[in-house]
Amino acid sequence: MSKTALLLLRALLISMTLVTPSVAYIGPGAGISVLGSVLGILATIFVAIGAIVFWPIRKFLKRRKAARESADESTVDSSRDAD
Repeated sequence: MSKTALLLLRALLISMTLVTPSVAYIGPGAGISVLGSVLGILATIFVAIGAIVFWPIRKFLKRRKAARESADESTVDSSRDAD
C-alpha cells in the first residue's frame, strides 16, 4: 500500500471512532414505508419465480389442448367421410 492510501485509511478509521451516534426519532410512517417497500420487493420476486415455474406447465397444457382438439377434429372428419 502506498503512503497516501495508508494515511487515508488511518484518517478514515480515526474519524469513524470519533463519530457519536445520533439520537433521532424515526416515526411510524418511515417504518410503514420501509415495510411496504420490502413487501413489494418480496411480492415481485415471488411473482417472477412463479411465472418462471408456471411457464412450462402452461405451454404443456396448451399443447395438450391443441392435441385434443386436433384429435376431436379428426374424429369429426372421419365421421363425415363415413356419411
